[in-house]
Amino acid sequence: MARPQTSHAALTALAVVGNAGVAAEVSEQVEIQARYAGYITRQQDEVKRARFQEETQLPDGFDFAAVSGLSNEVQQKLREARPATLGQAARIPGVTPAAISLLLVHIKKRSTSSSTRKIA
Repeated sequence: MARPQTSHAALTALAVVGNAGVAAEVSEQVEIQARYAGYITRQQDEVKRARFQEETQLPDGFDFAAVSGLSNEVQQKLREARPATLGQAARIPGVTPAAISLLLVHIKKRSTSSSTRKIA
């Protein structure tokens, strides 16, 4: 039903029971949900990603120059703005999604190496 030429009515007409007892509104909702399921899933994934960025804290005194791959311009913008989370950093004009990914990788490496040091 995700295809434009397919409808709920056409599918139920193929069934033995047919379209009997299915309200037009129900049929329309089934078509809409089937047609847009992929878009809705992608949007839900985007919401999860945004929530994750908002919850990911940047440590106090984070050294943006230590993140390899960040351009000097992005480093400067981040130093001036001093974002507390990845979500805040992502909203700074000129800070690209690639820069946010680099920050995340750096934070993960840093947390992995510090937890390794604690264990050893």
